[in-house]
Amino acid sequence: MVQHAEREIFEWTSLCDKKGNLNPAAIGYARKPIIECNLSGHFMRKKKWNYWCCYGEDVLFSVTICHFDYAVSCFIYFLEYETQRFFEKTVTIPLGVVKKLKMPTRVLEPIRFTNSEINVNISYFQNQTLLAVSCDNFDNEPLNVNLKILHPVGDESLNVVVPWNRHTFQFTAKHHILPTKGFIKLGNKRYEFHEEECFSVLDFGRGVWPREVIWNWANASQRLRNKRVGLNFGGKWTDGTGMTENAVFVDGKMTKIHEDVIFEYDRSNFKKPWYITTKFTDSIMLTFHPFFERVAKTDLKLVQSEVHQLVGYYNGKVKLEDGSTLIIQQMLGCIEEHVAKW
Repeated sequence: MVQHAEREIFEWTSLCDKKGNLNPAAIGYARKPIIECNLSGHFMRKKKWNYWCCYGEDVLFSVTICHFDYAVSCFIYFLEYETQRFFEKTVTIPLGVVKKLKMPTRVLEPIRFTNSEINVNISYFQNQTLLAVSCDNFDNEPLNVNLKILHPVGDESLNVVVPWNRHTFQFTAKHHILPTKGFIKLGNKRYEFHEEECFSVLDFGRGVWPREVIWNWANASQRLRNKRVGLNFGGKWTDGTGMTENAVFVDGKMTKIHEDVIFEYDRSNFKKPWYITTKFTDSIMLTFHPFFERVAKTDLKLVQSEVHQLVGYYNGKVKLEDGSTLIIQQMLGCIEEHVAKW
């Protein structure tokens, strides 16, 4: 038994109708970011975010800008693999103060977040995203990030509309294996990014969410045996919707996986190995061995969130569209569980 094939979208489509509810024509997936996220209404239920994860040879760097209707949050974090030096900085601003922040309706439109602690400027021009971040006090040192993220012409990306119902739904765009060059400077130490070996992942989300949710997300974008390989798997939150965010990328070509995947892991010890398998077939058989755990908790009574994000290595195999099997060995990536009441 295999889940039904998901509908593919080929033309620009609006996410919502005039009342702010889900446009049925938007349900499906696309290989290009051709969904217009015209969210409106649903006060306090809309969630919008732009998340970037940049895998360097020595460090992982991430920046996120989120708008939750009642507040805006920006967080940046940095991990040096070898020493496991880790630091995270979060700035949250109540809604009344952030009228100026515009969350774009299209995936690659520019976005900025500026306050006294963090400056983030993300712009897109001629198939390149320029990511600039500065922070005077990041782990007691100045941080300066200047990265150029390339979007190779012809590369496919994963763009999916997930319907819970007409009133709760999510558009997710996952852009993988984007070659990245530039540098991160923390204090006196400078980390170089070279486009041959360094890749970024974009997670762009726009939707109207239920009050409580749990999700898993697995991702990796690396060079394997001289091919650019990206993995993207999601679980729990899409179950039963008829849509998945499961896909594999090889040199820019996407294999869409129309099956739910199952994440098996020990919630009492997230650093034990994780297992990812497809629900009905043997299309995906992966093991993930973590070497670092990031925990991010928010408890504001009405709003609660707990993220366990692991950095580690994938091993196993994935079947591709052409019937061949892709062998995954020691592939650096991340995996997470997020539980939210928001």
